[in-house]
Amino acid sequence: MKRNTKLVALLLVLVMALSLVACNKPSNNETPGDQYTGGDTLVVGYDLFSQKFSPFFATTAYDQDVAGMTQVGLLTSDREGNMILNGIEGETNKFNGTDYTYKGIANCKITKNDDGTITYAFTLRNDVKFSDGSALTADDVIFTMYVLSDPTYNGSSTFYAQPIVGMKEYRSGVTALSNLLLADGPDATSEYYTAEQAAYYWNAFNEAGLAFAKATLDDIIATYADSYAAYFPNRSYAEAAAFWGYDDVTTEADFWAALVENYGYDISDTGINYEKVNTSIVDLIEEKLGDKADEYAAGVVVGDSAASITGIKKTGEYSLEITMSKYDATSIYQLAVSVAPLHYYGSDAEYDYAANKFGFKKGDLSGVKAKTTAPMGAGAYKFVKYENGVVRFERNEHYYKGAPKIKYINFQETDAGNKFAGVSAGTFDITDPNFDTATVDAIKEANGGNLSGNKVTTYTVDNLGYGYIGICANTVKVGTEKDSDASKSLRKAFATLFSVYRQTVIDSYYGDRASVINYPISNTSWAAPKPADEGYQVAYSVGVDGNAIYTANMTEEEKYTAALAAAVEYLKAAGFTYADGKFTAAPEGAALSYNVIIPADGIGDHPVYAVFTKAKAALATIGIELTITDPSDSNVLWNALEAGECQIWAAAWGATIDPDMYQVYHSSNIVGLEGSTESNHYSITDDELDELIMNARESEDQAFRKSTYKACLDIILDWAVEVPTYQRQNAIIASTTKVNVETMTPDITTFWGWMNDIELLEMN
Repeated sequence: MKRNTKLVALLLVLVMALSLVACNKPSNNETPGDQYTGGDTLVVGYDLFSQKFSPFFATTAYDQDVAGMTQVGLLTSDREGNMILNGIEGETNKFNGTDYTYKGIANCKITKNDDGTITYAFTLRNDVKFSDGSALTADDVIFTMYVLSDPTYNGSSTFYAQPIVGMKEYRSGVTALSNLLLADGPDATSEYYTAEQAAYYWNAFNEAGLAFAKATLDDIIATYADSYAAYFPNRSYAEAAAFWGYDDVTTEADFWAALVENYGYDISDTGINYEKVNTSIVDLIEEKLGDKADEYAAGVVVGDSAASITGIKKTGEYSLEITMSKYDATSIYQLAVSVAPLHYYGSDAEYDYAANKFGFKKGDLSGVKAKTTAPMGAGAYKFVKYENGVVRFERNEHYYKGAPKIKYINFQETDAGNKFAGVSAGTFDITDPNFDTATVDAIKEANGGNLSGNKVTTYTVDNLGYGYIGICANTVKVGTEKDSDASKSLRKAFATLFSVYRQTVIDSYYGDRASVINYPISNTSWAAPKPADEGYQVAYSVGVDGNAIYTANMTEEEKYTAALAAAVEYLKAAGFTYADGKFTAAPEGAALSYNVIIPADGIGDHPVYAVFTKAKAALATIGIELTITDPSDSNVLWNALEAGECQIWAAAWGATIDPDMYQVYHSSNIVGLEGSTESNHYSITDDELDELIMNARESEDQAFRKSTYKACLDIILDWAVEVPTYQRQNAIIASTTKVNVETMTPDITTFWGWMNDIELLEMN
């Protein structure tokens, strides 16, 4: 049976029919927000919700947006993702030549202490209120941080992973009963649980497992059987399992046994839950546990555990300090927590800061989880209800920036393919359609040729991530040394040829919806080099002699010829034998033939596919073979990457606000290394790069970090393990006839979405 590979978890998007509802004002017997549309209601087309509308436990972006409407963050950021540390007075930063002032609920002063620790001192505004009118104080912030730090917390936040002084001592010695059982296995006994408790849990675990296996196989068939009919002639579980990478499976019981064989009892997103399409094993286990779910989620004391986190200190009714053992540039983003109301999610009776009581019993988050479907906070809007696929909000009259202009907002579920049609038909006022050619053409047709006009207004933003071509240093090298000049020259030969075709290919595939990038970093990042920066260079535009390959007046065809000539010189430098215009032999460890994997649905439908076909034709003229593998199942690529077997591939990276390069490029994370995150698929191992990454991570000087990251990017390009390719765009569209687009927040960016300044938005 095939195992030792992890498969990509894909979200199944279900189709929901849309209905048009009459535009009526609420009658006397309607509750606020009950109407779908109306002069004082904004309707937003949304993807399906999972109904985990919690600032602590929301997992999908859509659920997080619902919770976010009701919340305020301890800190905020500007249009470039920079944190605002003086939110009370406000900070004015320039963007695109315009000054914008950003305000928030707190100030933060960062101090480096003599003992090497770092203190973040927060001062809160004293006039912020939750939607029920109660004051937001330091106690609410402390309660929030303790929920996120609890030993039994299992949400998506990694606040607990920050180097906060005393965090490790607080979380040690306590673990959830379910985690203890999973760690021990079904045959173990323990002083911490009874045989009856173990039997009940493992019965629920296996019932949930069978349901998970069946749902996953059903989802695979529903998602892929029509598109990949050759793989599903009988639409059977055996075919679905084989498509997902599992052999010898005919029933859901077989599939569940295979999952347990592969992952053991790890139900995390890197374990069994990694295989999900649209169903979570964690949710199913909780469902099967029924009324006893809280019992198994509760903490069990198995050793010494500190009563409090010494690095979280209340200094006043509206102030607190967080002390960390060391500086980490990414920590400030984790500290920007959504401040949840203690009196709603916790218990005032369980809060006594001086007595180490923080709003709930340590190890018992059942009260917090009980409010998962109904969020509450100090945000611009308050949650009313979710019903029939619609989340209803009403404005928060207590919002600290002023009550919003629009009284009601509805988030309405829809299929992605219906989003533009919904705006066109008047069902939605704002939405985020797939920004593909068909949608662009439809928008232009509606507007008489423009993306923004009298029917639809379009806002485009760079996607938080970028497309790239990867070259593995361990599989594309000369001899045994992947960092030798010869090995780098071999990879630069391919990179130079791939690079020259980027502009034509990306323009053809995306039009003006994407741009070519020259450094392996998203253009959305403040650390991304700009063309006007000193030392900026087009990727792989220099030959083996150090001179520029291209001149300003070259045509595209002339550039192609120059790039091929440069590739020839790089291959010669790598030790390849060249005679009569062809390479006839490769040096030891290298080859005359290399393979590319590009998941283009088996039909060449990928932004980079034409780059490889053009490079293949050019390389063939000099005796180098480039084979292209285009699997209909993208798992072929992910499995090859995770096995360290891939040579060249095309994919895309997602990015974060902070450009920390540790996970992707640090040598400690190369594939196959024990304890690695296995995200360094390039197998780049460079001591200087490692040192620079850590230096940048531990500095608070952004200018220093930017220059250090530029040095990192130059090293990555010198290794020629990544060809930065394209930065695509996403879009938000609004009905010009229904939304007063003049009141939409200006200069929308990846980090500053349309919901910023939502209190100022108006309807026509």
